[in-house]
Amino acid sequence: MLKKTIFKSFWFWLLVLLIAIQAFSLNVKATLPIKESEELQVPKEVLSILKRSCYDCHSSQVKAPWYYNVAPVSWFTQLHVKNARKIVNFSKWNNYSKEKQLKILKKLPKSIVIRMPMSTYLSMHKEATLSHDDKKRLNAWAKELKEKLK
Repeated sequence: MLKKTIFKSFWFWLLVLLIAIQAFSLNVKATLPIKESEELQVPKEVLSILKRSCYDCHSSQVKAPWYYNVAPVSWFTQLHVKNARKIVNFSKWNNYSKEKQLKILKKLPKSIVIRMPMSTYLSMHKEATLSHDDKKRLNAWAKELKEKLK
């Protein structure tokens, strides 16, 4: 009897806690206003790869899943998007200085081999996995754009 009461009490307080933490949000908007003139202009094939594998964190047009606004998962997800946009936001690409664009392009090949897309993201979004051909296309594009910017 006592175990049953403790068990019910535990679930009650856990539910209360989960409801209460919904009041604490990072307020990282999934969709931000964009200007077409600021967006990255790339070949359709490259854009398709970037939209499938990168844009959900590195753009102003995040396709927010149901858990994007549900704490505590939202804290991790929104913080990741906030930090990812600081590193590169492809929706603001043309606002970056030539130096910043070159720095991003220089780091891109290593990033896609080592950590991008993140394994935590891929666990829920298998379609974002970069194939060997995707990586080759992105690296070729980055190399070509670096040469144009120099």
